[in-house]
Amino acid sequence: MTASNGQPFMPCDAVLALLRAIADSCRTLADDPDCDLHTAGAAIDIEADALEARAIGHTTESP
Repeated sequence: MTASNGQPFMPCDAVLALLRAIADSCRTLADDPDCDLHTAGAAIDIEADALEARAIGHTTESP
């Protein structure tokens, strides 16, 4: 989606989905003795990349 100023805009539900995915990833990784904060950071990056791709897709789609 694009805001009135032409910049990409992310609705609140997309931001909430990202935050919930981060929380879920942290909980999952907390129980794994082979994981650390670097692993959590990588998981967060993956979620952010997926959300960014969705946002870009929404701003380039024709109505």
